[in-house]
Amino acid sequence: MRRIIAHRPRHLALALLGSLMLSGPLRAANLPDLGDASEATLTRQAERTLGEQTMRSLQASGALLDDPEVNAYLDSLGRRLLQADPSLAGQPFDFFAVESSELNAFALPGGHVGVHTGLILATQSESELASVMAHEIAHVTQHHIARQIAGQSGAQLASMAALGAAILAAATGNGQVAMAAVTGATAANLQSQINYTREHESEADRIGFQLLTGAGFDPRAMASFFDRLQKATRLVDGNVPSYLRTHPLTHERIAEAEDRAFNLSYKQVRDSDEYHFVRALLRSYEGEPREAVALLDKALAEGRTQNARATRYGLTAALLRAGDFKRADKELAVVERDGPHPMVEALAGQILLQSGRLPEARKRYESALQRFPDHLQLVYDYPRVLIRLNDEAAAARFTESRLLARPQDPTLHRLAAEAFAALGQQTRSHVHQGEFEAARGNTQAAIEQYRIALRSADGSERDLTIADARLRELQAQQRELRKDGRDGGKDPSGGRLHSFTPR
Repeated sequence: MRRIIAHRPRHLALALLGSLMLSGPLRAANLPDLGDASEATLTRQAERTLGEQTMRSLQASGALLDDPEVNAYLDSLGRRLLQADPSLAGQPFDFFAVESSELNAFALPGGHVGVHTGLILATQSESELASVMAHEIAHVTQHHIARQIAGQSGAQLASMAALGAAILAAATGNGQVAMAAVTGATAANLQSQINYTREHESEADRIGFQLLTGAGFDPRAMASFFDRLQKATRLVDGNVPSYLRTHPLTHERIAEAEDRAFNLSYKQVRDSDEYHFVRALLRSYEGEPREAVALLDKALAEGRTQNARATRYGLTAALLRAGDFKRADKELAVVERDGPHPMVEALAGQILLQSGRLPEARKRYESALQRFPDHLQLVYDYPRVLIRLNDEAAAARFTESRLLARPQDPTLHRLAAEAFAALGQQTRSHVHQGEFEAARGNTQAAIEQYRIALRSADGSERDLTIADARLRELQAQQRELRKDGRDGGKDPSGGRLHSFTPR
Protein backbone atom coordinates (compact mmCIF):
# COMPACT_ATOMS: atom_id res chain seq x y z
CA MET A 1 0.00 0.00 0.00
CA ARG A 2 1.32 3.43 -0.92
CA ARG A 3 0.04 6.76 0.13
CA ILE A 4 -0.35 9.40 -2.58
CA ILE A 5 1.65 12.43 -1.46
CA ALA A 6 0.00 15.80 -1.92
CA HIS A 7 1.98 18.94 -2.64
CA ARG A 8 2.61 21.11 0.39
CA PRO A 9 1.21 24.61 -0.20
CA ARG A 10 3.04 27.37 1.60
CA HIS A 11 0.25 29.90 1.97
CA LEU A 12 -3.11 28.55 3.06
CA ALA A 13 -5.85 30.23 4.96
CA LEU A 14 -6.90 31.32 8.30
CA ALA A 15 -10.03 32.05 10.07
CA LEU A 16 -9.41 32.63 13.77
CA LEU A 17 -10.75 30.88 16.83
CA GLY A 18 -13.80 31.93 18.76
CA SER A 19 -15.65 32.03 22.03
CA LEU A 20 -18.75 33.26 23.83
CA MET A 21 -19.93 32.75 27.40
CA LEU A 22 -22.87 30.36 27.46
CA SER A 23 -25.20 30.40 30.46
CA GLY A 24 -27.67 27.86 29.09
CA PRO A 25 -28.35 25.55 26.11
CA LEU A 26 -27.38 26.88 22.71
CA ARG A 27 -30.45 28.26 20.97
CA ALA A 28 -31.08 29.46 17.46
CA ALA A 29 -32.49 32.63 19.04
CA ASN A 30 -28.93 33.55 20.05
CA LEU A 31 -27.92 33.93 16.43
CA PRO A 32 -28.12 37.33 14.76
CA ASP A 33 -30.75 38.20 12.18
CA LEU A 34 -28.93 38.29 8.87
CA GLY A 35 -31.69 40.01 6.97
CA ASP A 36 -32.11 39.57 3.23
CA ALA A 37 -29.10 41.42 1.82
CA SER A 38 -26.69 38.50 1.65
CA GLU A 39 -29.17 36.05 0.15
CA ALA A 40 -30.29 38.60 -2.39
CA THR A 41 -26.71 38.69 -3.69
CA LEU A 42 -25.79 35.03 -3.21
CA THR A 43 -28.52 32.47 -2.52
CA ARG A 44 -27.89 29.56 -0.17
CA GLN A 45 -27.85 27.19 -3.13
CA ALA A 46 -25.38 29.48 -4.90
CA GLU A 47 -23.21 29.43 -1.76
CA ARG A 48 -23.11 25.63 -1.85
CA THR A 49 -22.31 25.63 -5.56
CA LEU A 50 -19.61 28.22 -5.04
CA GLY A 51 -18.10 26.16 -2.23
CA GLU A 52 -18.01 23.07 -4.43
CA GLN A 53 -16.31 24.99 -7.23
CA THR A 54 -13.75 26.39 -4.80
CA MET A 55 -13.11 22.91 -3.42
CA ARG A 56 -12.30 21.67 -6.92
CA SER A 57 -9.71 24.44 -7.25
CA LEU A 58 -8.27 23.52 -3.86
CA GLN A 59 -8.19 19.88 -4.89
CA ALA A 60 -6.34 20.82 -8.06
CA SER A 61 -3.67 22.56 -5.98
CA GLY A 62 -2.72 19.17 -4.48
CA ALA A 63 -3.26 20.43 -0.94
CA LEU A 64 -5.80 17.94 0.41
CA LEU A 65 -4.63 15.09 2.61
CA ASP A 66 -6.25 11.87 1.37
CA ASP A 67 -6.14 9.94 4.62
CA PRO A 68 -9.37 8.31 5.84
CA GLU A 69 -8.15 8.11 9.44
CA VAL A 70 -7.41 11.83 9.75
CA ASN A 71 -10.42 13.02 7.76
CA ALA A 72 -12.84 10.69 9.55
CA TYR A 73 -11.59 11.99 12.89
CA LEU A 74 -12.05 15.63 11.85
CA ASP A 75 -15.52 14.79 10.59
CA SER A 76 -16.41 13.15 13.91
CA LEU A 77 -15.11 16.14 15.86
CA GLY A 78 -16.99 18.55 13.61
CA ARG A 79 -20.24 16.58 13.97
CA ARG A 80 -19.90 16.69 17.75
CA LEU A 81 -19.70 20.48 17.60
CA LEU A 82 -22.67 20.73 15.24
CA GLN A 83 -24.80 18.66 17.61
CA ALA A 84 -24.43 21.42 20.21
CA ASP A 85 -26.90 23.51 18.21
CA PRO A 86 -30.14 21.73 17.18
CA SER A 87 -30.78 24.39 14.54
CA LEU A 88 -27.78 23.07 12.57
CA ALA A 89 -29.27 19.59 12.17
CA GLY A 90 -29.32 18.61 8.52
CA GLN A 91 -27.09 21.43 7.31
CA PRO A 92 -24.37 20.11 4.97
CA PHE A 93 -20.83 20.28 6.33
CA ASP A 94 -17.60 18.76 5.09
CA PHE A 95 -14.51 18.60 7.34
CA PHE A 96 -11.15 17.72 5.82
CA ALA A 97 -7.39 17.94 6.38
CA VAL A 98 -4.92 20.01 4.37
CA GLU A 99 -1.39 18.65 4.14
CA SER A 100 0.66 21.61 5.23
CA SER A 101 2.94 22.42 8.16
CA GLU A 102 1.39 25.90 8.42
CA LEU A 103 -0.82 26.68 11.43
CA ASN A 104 -4.10 27.35 9.68
CA ALA A 105 -7.76 26.50 9.29
CA PHE A 106 -10.42 27.98 7.00
CA ALA A 107 -14.07 27.84 5.99
CA LEU A 108 -15.52 27.95 2.47
CA PRO A 109 -19.13 28.73 1.49
CA GLY A 110 -21.51 25.82 1.72
CA GLY A 111 -19.97 24.19 4.79
CA HIS A 112 -16.45 23.12 3.73
CA VAL A 113 -14.04 23.41 6.67
CA GLY A 114 -10.33 22.69 6.21
CA VAL A 115 -7.75 22.17 8.96
CA HIS A 116 -4.01 22.10 8.31
CA THR A 117 -2.06 19.16 9.67
CA GLY A 118 0.40 21.66 11.14
CA LEU A 119 -2.35 23.14 13.28
CA ILE A 120 -3.49 19.71 14.47
CA LEU A 121 0.06 18.99 15.63
CA ALA A 122 0.43 22.42 17.25
CA THR A 123 -2.56 21.94 19.56
CA GLN A 124 -1.96 20.54 23.03
CA SER A 125 -5.48 19.30 23.67
CA GLU A 126 -8.53 18.18 21.74
CA SER A 127 -10.42 21.17 23.12
CA GLU A 128 -7.94 23.51 21.44
CA LEU A 129 -8.50 21.83 18.09
CA ALA A 130 -12.26 21.91 18.66
CA SER A 131 -12.13 25.65 19.35
CA VAL A 132 -10.58 26.24 15.92
CA MET A 133 -13.23 24.18 14.17
CA ALA A 134 -16.07 25.77 16.14
CA HIS A 135 -14.95 29.20 14.96
CA GLU A 136 -14.87 28.02 11.34
CA ILE A 137 -18.33 26.49 11.64
CA ALA A 138 -19.59 29.86 12.86
CA HIS A 139 -18.19 31.58 9.75
CA VAL A 140 -20.28 29.18 7.66
CA THR A 141 -23.50 29.40 9.68
CA GLN A 142 -23.37 33.20 9.66
CA HIS A 143 -22.75 33.30 5.89
CA HIS A 144 -19.90 35.74 6.34
CA ILE A 145 -18.58 35.49 2.80
CA ALA A 146 -22.06 36.08 1.35
CA ARG A 147 -22.48 39.07 3.66
CA GLN A 148 -19.16 40.48 2.47
CA ILE A 149 -20.18 40.04 -1.16
CA ALA A 150 -23.53 41.71 -0.44
CA GLY A 151 -21.63 44.89 0.34
CA GLN A 152 -19.87 44.92 -3.02
CA SER A 153 -21.11 46.11 -6.37
CA GLY A 154 -22.98 43.47 -8.32
CA ALA A 155 -21.02 44.47 -11.40
CA GLN A 156 -17.87 43.11 -9.80
CA LEU A 157 -19.26 39.57 -9.70
CA ALA A 158 -18.35 38.79 -13.28
CA SER A 159 -18.68 35.00 -12.99
CA MET A 160 -18.95 32.21 -10.47
CA ALA A 161 -15.50 31.00 -11.53
CA ALA A 162 -13.88 34.36 -10.77
CA LEU A 163 -15.67 34.59 -7.45
CA GLY A 164 -14.62 31.06 -6.50
CA ALA A 165 -11.03 31.87 -7.36
CA ALA A 166 -11.19 35.02 -5.27
CA ILE A 167 -12.49 33.10 -2.26
CA LEU A 168 -9.76 30.51 -2.69
CA ALA A 169 -7.15 33.26 -2.82
CA ALA A 170 -8.59 34.92 0.27
CA ALA A 171 -8.56 31.58 2.07
CA THR A 172 -5.00 30.77 1.06
CA GLY A 173 -3.66 34.29 1.44
CA ASN A 174 -2.01 33.87 -1.96
CA GLY A 175 -3.16 35.89 -4.97
CA GLN A 176 -1.25 33.56 -7.29
CA VAL A 177 -3.66 30.79 -6.35
CA ALA A 178 -6.50 32.84 -7.80
CA MET A 179 -4.62 33.35 -11.03
CA ALA A 180 -3.98 29.62 -11.24
CA ALA A 181 -7.69 28.99 -10.84
CA VAL A 182 -8.98 31.51 -13.36
CA THR A 183 -7.41 33.94 -15.82
CA GLY A 184 -8.17 37.62 -15.50
CA ALA A 185 -8.08 40.44 -13.01
CA THR A 186 -11.56 39.97 -11.53
CA ALA A 187 -10.51 37.38 -8.96
CA ALA A 188 -7.50 39.38 -7.83
CA ASN A 189 -9.61 42.51 -7.49
CA LEU A 190 -12.22 40.67 -5.42
CA GLN A 191 -9.75 38.91 -3.15
CA SER A 192 -9.15 41.77 -0.74
CA GLN A 193 -12.88 42.49 -0.56
CA ILE A 194 -13.96 39.08 0.81
CA ASN A 195 -11.58 38.74 3.72
CA TYR A 196 -13.41 38.47 7.02
CA THR A 197 -14.00 41.77 8.77
CA ARG A 198 -13.24 42.46 12.45
CA GLU A 199 -16.99 42.30 13.10
CA HIS A 200 -17.26 38.87 11.49
CA GLU A 201 -14.28 37.55 13.43
CA SER A 202 -15.80 38.74 16.68
CA GLU A 203 -19.13 37.18 15.78
CA ALA A 204 -17.45 33.86 14.93
CA ASP A 205 -15.59 34.05 18.26
CA ARG A 206 -18.82 34.37 20.21
CA ILE A 207 -20.82 31.74 18.35
CA GLY A 208 -17.85 29.37 18.16
CA PHE A 209 -17.55 29.54 21.93
CA GLN A 210 -21.20 28.54 22.28
CA LEU A 211 -20.59 25.48 20.12
CA LEU A 212 -17.38 24.64 21.99
CA THR A 213 -18.90 24.70 25.46
CA GLY A 214 -22.20 23.23 24.30
CA ALA A 215 -20.27 20.20 23.00
CA GLY A 216 -18.60 19.73 26.39
CA PHE A 217 -15.09 20.96 25.58
CA ASP A 218 -12.81 23.02 27.81
CA PRO A 219 -13.94 26.68 27.57
CA ARG A 220 -10.39 27.86 28.37
CA ALA A 221 -8.92 26.16 25.30
CA MET A 222 -9.24 29.02 22.82
CA ALA A 223 -7.63 31.60 25.08
CA SER A 224 -4.78 29.27 26.07
CA PHE A 225 -4.05 28.35 22.45
CA PHE A 226 -4.01 31.96 21.30
CA ASP A 227 -1.91 33.06 24.23
CA ARG A 228 0.70 30.39 23.54
CA LEU A 229 0.86 31.27 19.84
CA GLN A 230 1.23 34.96 20.57
CA LYS A 231 4.11 34.31 22.96
CA ALA A 232 5.80 32.05 20.42
CA THR A 233 5.44 34.77 17.79
CA ARG A 234 7.30 37.26 19.97
CA LEU A 235 10.15 34.81 20.48
CA VAL A 236 10.68 33.88 16.83
CA ASP A 237 11.14 36.81 14.46
CA GLY A 238 9.99 36.31 10.89
CA ASN A 239 8.12 33.08 11.66
CA VAL A 240 4.65 34.42 12.37
CA PRO A 241 1.89 31.81 11.84
CA SER A 242 -0.03 32.44 8.62
CA TYR A 243 -3.32 33.26 10.23
CA LEU A 244 -1.70 35.80 12.53
CA ARG A 245 -0.24 37.52 9.47
CA THR A 246 -3.65 37.56 7.79
CA HIS A 247 -5.74 38.29 10.87
CA PRO A 248 -3.62 39.84 13.64
CA LEU A 249 -4.38 38.51 17.10
CA THR A 250 -5.01 41.26 19.64
CA HIS A 251 -4.68 41.28 23.42
CA GLU A 252 -8.32 42.37 23.48
CA ARG A 253 -9.53 39.18 21.81
CA ILE A 254 -7.51 37.01 24.16
CA ALA A 255 -8.83 38.94 27.14
CA GLU A 256 -12.41 38.55 25.93
CA ALA A 257 -11.92 34.81 25.53
CA GLU A 258 -10.45 34.57 29.02
CA ASP A 259 -13.35 36.56 30.48
CA ARG A 260 -15.92 34.27 28.91
CA ALA A 261 -14.19 31.18 30.24
CA PHE A 262 -13.69 32.76 33.68
CA ASN A 263 -17.43 32.93 34.25
CA LEU A 264 -17.82 29.18 33.76
CA SER A 265 -17.02 26.57 36.40
CA TYR A 266 -13.82 24.59 35.94
CA LYS A 267 -14.21 21.19 34.31
CA GLN A 268 -11.39 18.85 33.34
CA VAL A 269 -11.99 17.51 29.84
CA ARG A 270 -10.31 14.29 28.76
CA ASP A 271 -8.92 14.07 25.23
CA SER A 272 -10.23 11.22 23.12
CA ASP A 273 -7.88 8.40 22.16
CA GLU A 274 -8.53 9.28 18.52
CA TYR A 275 -7.09 12.76 19.01
CA HIS A 276 -3.79 11.33 20.21
CA PHE A 277 -3.75 8.54 17.62
CA VAL A 278 -4.30 10.99 14.74
CA ARG A 279 -1.54 13.31 15.96
CA ALA A 280 0.84 10.34 16.27
CA LEU A 281 -0.09 9.18 12.78
CA LEU A 282 0.69 12.62 11.39
CA ARG A 283 4.05 12.53 13.19
CA SER A 284 4.81 9.25 11.45
CA TYR A 285 4.47 11.02 8.08
CA GLU A 286 7.05 13.71 8.81
CA GLY A 287 10.42 13.68 7.07
CA GLU A 288 12.11 10.54 5.83
CA PRO A 289 10.78 7.24 7.25
CA ARG A 290 13.89 6.51 9.34
CA GLU A 291 13.84 10.05 10.72
CA ALA A 292 10.25 9.61 11.86
CA VAL A 293 11.14 6.27 13.47
CA ALA A 294 14.09 7.82 15.32
CA LEU A 295 12.05 10.78 16.60
CA LEU A 296 9.21 8.61 17.88
CA ASP A 297 11.67 6.15 19.42
CA LYS A 298 13.33 9.04 21.24
CA ALA A 299 10.01 10.43 22.47
CA LEU A 300 9.11 7.06 23.99
CA ALA A 301 12.56 6.54 25.52
CA GLU A 302 12.55 9.99 27.14
CA GLY A 303 8.90 9.85 28.21
CA ARG A 304 8.05 12.97 26.19
CA THR A 305 4.57 11.96 25.22
CA GLN A 306 1.01 12.79 26.24
CA ASN A 307 -0.18 9.30 25.39
CA ALA A 308 2.40 6.51 25.26
CA ARG A 309 0.12 4.05 23.48
CA ALA A 310 -0.66 6.55 20.73
CA THR A 311 3.03 7.38 20.32
CA ARG A 312 3.84 3.71 19.94
CA TYR A 313 1.04 3.45 17.38
CA GLY A 314 2.72 6.29 15.46
CA LEU A 315 6.06 4.49 15.75
CA THR A 316 4.47 1.35 14.29
CA ALA A 317 3.08 3.38 11.37
CA ALA A 318 6.53 4.92 10.78
CA LEU A 319 8.12 1.45 10.80
CA LEU A 320 5.56 0.30 8.24
CA ARG A 321 6.40 3.33 6.13
CA ALA A 322 10.08 2.36 6.40
CA GLY A 323 9.31 -1.23 5.34
CA ASP A 324 10.49 -2.73 8.65
CA PHE A 325 7.69 -5.27 8.93
CA LYS A 326 9.37 -7.42 11.57
CA ARG A 327 9.74 -4.62 14.08
CA ALA A 328 6.32 -3.19 13.12
CA ASP A 329 4.78 -6.54 14.16
CA LYS A 330 6.63 -6.35 17.47
CA GLU A 331 5.55 -2.79 18.29
CA LEU A 332 1.98 -3.50 17.19
CA ALA A 333 1.77 -6.35 19.69
CA VAL A 334 2.60 -3.88 22.47
CA VAL A 335 -0.07 -1.43 21.26
CA GLU A 336 -2.66 -4.23 21.16
CA ARG A 337 -2.16 -5.11 24.85
CA ASP A 338 -4.37 -2.20 25.88
CA GLY A 339 -7.37 -3.54 24.02
CA PRO A 340 -8.99 -3.25 20.58
CA HIS A 341 -9.21 0.03 18.70
CA PRO A 342 -10.33 0.51 15.07
CA MET A 343 -7.24 2.52 14.09
CA VAL A 344 -5.01 -0.22 15.53
CA GLU A 345 -6.95 -2.87 13.62
CA ALA A 346 -6.57 -0.90 10.39
CA LEU A 347 -2.83 -0.54 10.94
CA ALA A 348 -2.53 -4.26 11.65
CA GLY A 349 -4.29 -5.01 8.38
CA GLN A 350 -1.96 -2.68 6.52
CA ILE A 351 1.11 -4.42 7.93
CA LEU A 352 -0.22 -7.75 6.70
CA LEU A 353 -1.24 -6.32 3.34
CA GLN A 354 2.01 -4.53 2.63
CA SER A 355 4.13 -7.47 3.73
CA GLY A 356 2.24 -9.76 1.33
CA ARG A 357 0.42 -11.89 3.91
CA LEU A 358 -2.86 -11.58 2.02
CA PRO A 359 -4.90 -14.55 3.38
CA GLU A 360 -4.01 -13.46 6.92
CA ALA A 361 -4.89 -9.87 6.06
CA ARG A 362 -8.31 -10.95 4.79
CA LYS A 363 -9.10 -12.75 8.03
CA ARG A 364 -7.92 -9.79 10.08
CA TYR A 365 -10.08 -7.34 8.15
CA GLU A 366 -13.15 -9.57 8.31
CA SER A 367 -12.77 -9.93 12.08
CA ALA A 368 -12.18 -6.20 12.54
CA LEU A 369 -15.20 -5.25 10.41
CA GLN A 370 -17.44 -7.39 12.60
CA ARG A 371 -16.34 -5.30 15.57
CA PHE A 372 -16.00 -1.92 13.82
CA PRO A 373 -18.26 -2.13 10.75
CA ASP A 374 -18.30 1.60 9.98
CA HIS A 375 -14.62 2.45 10.37
CA LEU A 376 -13.72 3.92 6.98
CA GLN A 377 -10.11 2.78 6.80
CA LEU A 378 -11.24 -0.82 7.27
CA VAL A 379 -14.11 -0.36 4.80
CA TYR A 380 -11.73 0.97 2.14
CA ASP A 381 -8.90 -1.48 2.70
CA TYR A 382 -10.87 -4.73 2.82
CA PRO A 383 -11.95 -4.70 -0.87
CA ARG A 384 -8.36 -3.86 -1.84
CA VAL A 385 -7.26 -7.07 -0.15
CA LEU A 386 -10.01 -8.98 -1.95
CA ILE A 387 -8.93 -7.58 -5.31
CA ARG A 388 -5.31 -8.51 -4.56
CA LEU A 389 -6.53 -12.04 -3.81
CA ASN A 390 -8.38 -12.11 -7.18
CA ASP A 391 -11.75 -12.32 -5.41
CA GLU A 392 -13.21 -9.41 -7.32
CA ALA A 393 -16.76 -10.78 -6.99
CA ALA A 394 -16.56 -10.46 -3.20
CA ALA A 395 -15.01 -6.99 -3.54
CA ALA A 396 -17.86 -5.89 -5.84
CA ARG A 397 -20.53 -7.22 -3.46
CA PHE A 398 -18.90 -5.56 -0.47
CA THR A 399 -18.45 -2.13 -2.07
CA GLU A 400 -21.98 -2.05 -3.46
CA SER A 401 -23.41 -3.04 -0.08
CA ARG A 402 -21.54 -0.15 1.57
CA LEU A 403 -22.63 2.27 -1.14
CA LEU A 404 -26.21 1.83 0.05
CA ALA A 405 -25.26 3.86 3.12
CA ARG A 406 -22.65 6.09 1.40
CA PRO A 407 -23.99 6.57 -2.15
CA GLN A 408 -21.67 9.48 -2.98
CA ASP A 409 -18.46 8.02 -1.57
CA PRO A 410 -15.87 8.41 -4.37
CA THR A 411 -13.45 5.84 -2.94
CA LEU A 412 -16.09 3.10 -2.79
CA HIS A 413 -17.22 3.88 -6.35
CA ARG A 414 -13.62 3.74 -7.56
CA LEU A 415 -13.07 0.37 -5.89
CA ALA A 416 -16.34 -0.96 -7.29
CA ALA A 417 -15.31 0.20 -10.77
CA GLU A 418 -12.01 -1.65 -10.43
CA ALA A 419 -13.69 -4.84 -9.21
CA PHE A 420 -16.33 -4.89 -11.97
CA ALA A 421 -13.70 -4.14 -14.63
CA ALA A 422 -11.74 -7.20 -13.49
CA LEU A 423 -14.95 -9.24 -13.69
CA GLY A 424 -15.49 -8.08 -17.28
CA GLN A 425 -18.71 -6.22 -16.41
CA GLN A 426 -17.97 -3.06 -18.33
CA THR A 427 -21.35 -1.35 -17.97
CA ARG A 428 -21.33 -1.47 -14.19
CA SER A 429 -17.64 -0.61 -14.07
CA HIS A 430 -18.15 2.56 -16.10
CA VAL A 431 -21.27 3.48 -14.11
CA HIS A 432 -19.26 3.37 -10.89
CA GLN A 433 -16.38 5.24 -12.51
CA GLY A 434 -18.92 7.85 -13.58
CA GLU A 435 -20.18 8.18 -10.03
CA PHE A 436 -16.59 8.49 -8.81
CA GLU A 437 -16.09 11.43 -11.16
CA ALA A 438 -19.46 12.98 -10.26
CA ALA A 439 -18.76 12.72 -6.52
CA ARG A 440 -15.54 14.66 -7.07
CA GLY A 441 -17.31 17.37 -9.05
CA ASN A 442 -15.93 16.31 -12.45
CA THR A 443 -19.20 16.50 -14.37
CA GLN A 444 -17.81 16.21 -17.90
CA ALA A 445 -15.70 13.17 -16.99
CA ALA A 446 -18.76 11.57 -15.38
CA ILE A 447 -20.79 12.15 -18.55
CA GLU A 448 -18.10 10.49 -20.67
CA GLN A 449 -18.10 7.43 -18.38
CA TYR A 450 -21.88 7.08 -18.66
CA ARG A 451 -21.70 7.37 -22.44
CA ILE A 452 -19.19 4.52 -22.49
CA ALA A 453 -21.42 2.53 -20.14
CA LEU A 454 -24.37 2.89 -22.52
CA ARG A 455 -22.23 1.70 -25.43
CA SER A 456 -21.13 -1.42 -23.55
CA ALA A 457 -22.77 -4.64 -24.64
CA ASP A 458 -22.98 -6.45 -21.30
CA GLY A 459 -25.50 -4.28 -19.43
CA SER A 460 -28.97 -5.50 -18.52
CA GLU A 461 -32.00 -3.54 -19.66
CA ARG A 462 -32.43 -2.24 -16.12
CA ASP A 463 -28.78 -1.17 -15.90
CA LEU A 464 -29.01 0.68 -19.20
CA THR A 465 -32.27 2.42 -18.27
CA ILE A 466 -30.77 3.66 -15.00
CA ALA A 467 -27.57 4.75 -16.76
CA ASP A 468 -29.51 6.66 -19.40
CA ALA A 469 -31.52 8.53 -16.74
CA ARG A 470 -28.38 9.38 -14.81
CA LEU A 471 -26.65 10.61 -17.97
CA ARG A 472 -29.53 13.00 -18.67
CA GLU A 473 -29.35 14.27 -15.09
CA LEU A 474 -25.61 14.94 -15.37
CA GLN A 475 -26.04 16.70 -18.70
CA ALA A 476 -28.64 18.98 -17.12
CA GLN A 477 -26.20 19.74 -14.31
CA GLN A 478 -23.50 20.59 -16.82
CA ARG A 479 -25.80 23.04 -18.60
CA GLU A 480 -26.37 24.80 -15.28
CA LEU A 481 -22.64 24.90 -14.62
CA ARG A 482 -22.03 26.55 -17.99
CA LYS A 483 -24.65 29.19 -17.26
CA ASP A 484 -22.61 30.22 -14.22
CA GLY A 485 -19.35 30.30 -16.16
CA ARG A 486 -18.00 27.08 -14.68
CA ASP A 487 -17.02 24.08 -16.79
CA GLY A 488 -17.53 21.25 -14.26
CA GLY A 489 -14.86 19.59 -16.24
CA LYS A 490 -11.51 18.10 -15.59
CA ASP A 491 -10.42 15.73 -12.86
CA PRO A 492 -7.62 17.61 -11.10
CA SER A 493 -6.20 14.43 -9.61
CA GLY A 494 -5.86 12.64 -12.92
CA GLY A 495 -8.10 9.87 -11.62
CA ARG A 496 -5.61 8.70 -8.99
CA LEU A 497 -6.91 6.45 -6.27
CA HIS A 498 -5.97 7.81 -2.86
CA SER A 499 -5.62 5.72 0.28
CA PHE A 500 -4.12 5.91 3.73
CA THR A 501 -0.63 4.56 3.63
CA PRO A 502 2.60 5.56 5.25
CA ARG A 503 4.90 7.03 2.64
